[in-house]
This record gives sequence, structure tokens and C-alpha cells, in this order.
Amino acid sequence: MTDEIVSGAVAGPVEVVTDVLGHPWVAETIALPPDAEGEVVATLVSRRTEAPTSRAVLHVHGFSDYFFQTAYGEWWLERDHDMYALDLRKYGRSIRPHQTATYVADLAEYFAELDLAWERITERDSHDQVVISAHSTGGLIVSLWADSRHPEALAGIFLNSPWLDLQGPAWLRTLPAGLAIDRIGRLQPMRELPREVSGVYPRSLHRDHEGEWDFDLTWKPIESFPVRFGWLRAIRAGHARVHAGLDLRCPVLVLSSDRTRFAREMSEDAMSTDVVLDVVQIRRWASSLGRHVTSVAIPGAVHDVVLSRPEPRARVYDEIERWMATYVL
Repeated sequence: MTDEIVSGAVAGPVEVVTDVLGHPWVAETIALPPDAEGEVVATLVSRRTEAPTSRAVLHVHGFSDYFFQTAYGEWWLERDHDMYALDLRKYGRSIRPHQTATYVADLAEYFAELDLAWERITERDSHDQVVISAHSTGGLIVSLWADSRHPEALAGIFLNSPWLDLQGPAWLRTLPAGLAIDRIGRLQPMRELPREVSGVYPRSLHRDHEGEWDFDLTWKPIESFPVRFGWLRAIRAGHARVHAGLDLRCPVLVLSSDRTRFAREMSEDAMSTDVVLDVVQIRRWASSLGRHVTSVAIPGAVHDVVLSRPEPRARVYDEIERWMATYVL
């Protein structure tokens, strides 16, 4: 255990412990300034390659999610990249009993833990070539962060089904709907958005249901976490920034499924399409992210493309490897 003082963090002991994923994965808690609910932390999970390397990957999860994709991490480790993953405040390993899970009022709140994770990876651990990997809501968050920070060591960004617009009926994206979200989000930020949650997507993934993956159902629940108007207001503000155009200066890879089917029951579509986001919207807004964006649709992929069935999953890894060899390494 050591004492460390980092800009934006709370001074105090920094402890690295064996992670819930088991050895050799480790986790360190990053103390952040408290908010209205009290103590706030983020968690940086990591695993190193056998030989020292100056390359690394930092992964950021999506909504109602956390890092558990060890096979994905091992893929990067086999390619000479130390693997880091950040459980954002109020998600996964970082949730505390007094907190409203997943809630922030401004996506820029996440910049604090991203800054501190980045300092640890680049300055403390001496990596000078870092790829950011992010899924769904995480893809929106890291795009905004990278556009704000333009860190020198950022070699590329891989976005796995990034959330770049509000899915659903067209009226949800009209000016009146936007004004309603903004007003309720300001005046009643903790009010829950009424919605039906089928649980089809997590069931299609979890090995105790129809999938092949193991994850903690308290951190990634079948019924999801509530969506609150203050949080949705923050998301729509982030979408607006993307739609106005970001200036990501490194190569960006956007992967998604080739189809969306908002399945309400378990079916073949639930196992082979994106049942969460509209992939047409992802492809539409990908070009707004920066100067050099590669967008690829993967037939048969699911929302988290690295958790797809073996054949589309292999295509996903092929596309990442091709992109890395062509534009990043």
C-alpha cells in the first residue's frame, strides 16, 4: 500500500488487490471528490503482459455494465498490450450502498476518473502508446473526453457499438421531446423514466440463461438499472455534441452489428443482432467523431460485439487486428 496525491483525487492510501476476476487480474480503487450522495470512487482493473511493454489498452464499459470480458482482455495481452479497464463511478466494482447506481447529471463528471486512470497508465506505468476501447454509453463518454483532452499518448480509439443517438420512435428525437427531457431533467433529475425492460439482451449473454458468459447479475442485472431524467438529459447533451462534430485526431474504429431487432422475447434475432441500439444511427453519426473513422458492420454480431457467437466474434477480432496493423501500430 502506498500514499498518493493526484490532481482531482482524494489524498489517501492506494491499495492494489486481487480482482474479483481472480489472479493475475488486480484492481485499485480511485478516490474521487464526494458528491451530494457522499463518497465517490472509480475502480481501475488491470493485468500486465509477461514481458514489459510500452503499449496498453484502456476499456470503458456501457450502461448497466462493468468489466468482465477477460477473453477480450487476453486478446490484447497476447498482442503485447497491458490491459486496463475502468469501472466508472456508481457502476460495478465502484457502486457504494449509499449511491444511486449509474447516475450522473453531466457526462463531464466522468472526466475526473478518466484523467486519473490516464495518469496512472501513461505517467506512473510508463505507457506511451495507448488505445482506448469503449462500449455503448462508454463510447459516447470517452469520445467526449478524448475530444476535450487530446492526450498525446492516445494511439487510437475502438468503439464497440457506441451510443451516438437516442433509439426508438422518431418523435423521441423531435424538439418538443428534447425540451421535455431537458425540463424534467433539470427540475426532477431523479425521476425515473417509465420503460419496459424485457431482459432479453443480458439473458442472451449469461451462461445461466441462453448465453455463454459469466458475469455478476447484481452489477449487470437482467432487469437493468433505472433510467433517470437527469441522466438522460446528460446523455442527450452528449449526443448533441457528437452531432455538432467532434475533433478526434487519432484513428477511430467503430464496429457494430449489421442489423437491429428490438426483440421482446428470446429468439434467433436476440442472439445475432443488436437488440439495444439502432445500428443505422451508429453508422450515421460515426463520421461526426473525427478526421479518420473506419466503420464496419459485422453480420451476426450482438450489441457488445466481442460477446457475439464464435463466427462473428472472430470477424470482430480480425477487423480490430486489421485496423491496428494499418493505422495504429
